[in-house]
Amino acid sequence: MFMRNTALGLALTLAASPAMSLEKVKFGTNWVPEAEHGGYYQAVADGTYEACGLDVEIVPGGPQVNNRALMLAGKIDFNMAGNLLLPFNAIEQNIPLVVVAAQFQKEPQVLLTHPGRVKSFEDLATLPKLFIGDNGYQSYFQWMIKDFGFRAEQRVPYTFNPGPFIADPNSGQQGYITSEPFAIEREGGFTPDIWVIADQGFNTYATLVETMQATIDAKPEVVKCFVEGSAIGWANYLYGDPSAGNALIQKQNPEMSSEQIAYSIKMLKEYGIVDSGDSLKLGIGGMTAETIKSFYDKMVDAGVVSPGLDIEKAYTLEFANSGAALPVKKALLGQ
Repeated sequence: MFMRNTALGLALTLAASPAMSLEKVKFGTNWVPEAEHGGYYQAVADGTYEACGLDVEIVPGGPQVNNRALMLAGKIDFNMAGNLLLPFNAIEQNIPLVVVAAQFQKEPQVLLTHPGRVKSFEDLATLPKLFIGDNGYQSYFQWMIKDFGFRAEQRVPYTFNPGPFIADPNSGQQGYITSEPFAIEREGGFTPDIWVIADQGFNTYATLVETMQATIDAKPEVVKCFVEGSAIGWANYLYGDPSAGNALIQKQNPEMSSEQIAYSIKMLKEYGIVDSGDSLKLGIGGMTAETIKSFYDKMVDAGVVSPGLDIEKAYTLEFANSGAALPVKKALLGQ
């Protein structure tokens, strides 16, 4: 693993001396501990954050937890946002939070269908029922209506119960690529066809790391360490031995099975959720202004976000594009 392994010839810019006290940092995730957070848990477990001077506490999310509100209140330092729609909304509300990295190059949202029922993503528009939640209906489904001719009347509210989809071969269902397909295989006894909306043009970054502008101004070295440490953590988690991160995930969430974790890692890698597109050159966590502007324009066109926003206030490229994870990835892959 990377940590303190000088054989890789790598070190974070802020390598901590033994005498240096660690800066305590809290990072809020968007759900309970799971493989989708694996890079962060890996960086805690194997010492990556500590190597550059941080003592990171991961604060799990959940149905009754609003870690974004805690960050706004100054209770935590960094927060995990789902995708770029949230930062765009923050601009409209004049909230001074900033995206500093994007750990997922692709939105992991998918639509699922019964095996062989449709032949293309466009064919999903012919299905009479699509089980989609409120957030999905208000965001990516509006884009699907605008760009692909889907119909509002197709949408049936998704209650996070796969039963209705499993029972109806003429329906489709939303899901996360790392989760719902796994559940359907076990509950329904079949492997659903997977349609990744990112591969159809819904090109938002996801699993964003956001912080307050005040944190960037006061502690840029902490932001740099957390962003680069997270990127290296993800490289180690995906391309090295993830056992340290997985052990910490399961310690904090004993209900998380090893089978589910293995499946999630497999899907993250197979579909390039973390490492594809811009990150292949910029490194894990990397972002470009062009991709962000492209997604914003699509969402304006679909009526999802307001036009005329100064979206450059929503992010900074100062920390994300250092390429910290690239040499770690190459070393682990023997390149």
